[in-house]
Amino acid sequence: MSRTPYIAGNWKMHLTKRKASSLARDVAEFQGENPACKVAVFPTFLHLDYVRRNLKGSNVILGAQNCYGKKEGAYTGEISPYMLRDMGVKVVLIGHSERRHIFGETDTMMSDKVKITLRAKLDVMLCVGETLEERESGKTFAVLARQLRALKVVKTSQAERVSVAYEPVWAIGTGKTATPAMAQEAHAECRRLLGDILGAQAAATIPILYGGSVKAGNAAELLSQTDVDGALVGGASLSIHDFGPIIDAATA
Repeated sequence: MSRTPYIAGNWKMHLTKRKASSLARDVAEFQGENPACKVAVFPTFLHLDYVRRNLKGSNVILGAQNCYGKKEGAYTGEISPYMLRDMGVKVVLIGHSERRHIFGETDTMMSDKVKITLRAKLDVMLCVGETLEERESGKTFAVLARQLRALKVVKTSQAERVSVAYEPVWAIGTGKTATPAMAQEAHAECRRLLGDILGAQAAATIPILYGGSVKAGNAAELLSQTDVDGALVGGASLSIHDFGPIIDAATA
């Protein structure tokens, strides 16, 4: 089954409002020349409105890097998906390894976030992936199974609003990249697990993106794999010079 290529840029804790606005315009202009690819950008919370304004009229999707698992309440410093929707956000990144490993977010928290984000009528991009220690001890598939269980709260009617990003923790920001064969193996297992959780039809249509030191030089080979439907890009998404060729590689 054909799935639309999906390239997402996670800007993490980078850029100023001026630079974020400029980059948003660059991505919007570039994407206008390549409508066959789905493109999203994930700026910081502070820059969401600036980026939204500069994406106006384009097909580029505005994403948020995180949310809290409640609609509202006494949660100082947190942001609800309902607030994000009010700011023009369309998709929320949930479970990025930096949230799990630096901030100690748990699988239960991911499940809560998935449920409330979908209830807020936003899309979910759930990140999964193993550490180097887990890979070397043969636990990769067990980790993927555990982390994907956060999608058990997804209703059949909501499955079309879900995507998955496989990000081996040992390849994020390290310059190391899973080989295309390693990426394909993990993506195929993610798709099998999605079939168990959400059914065969959902598993066949949900895009699974690869993340982990993706750049122009390795994007084409990674994206050529059967079950690699796109890329979640970190550092290389911070300039159109680096990000543009990755978008091109998705539709080559």
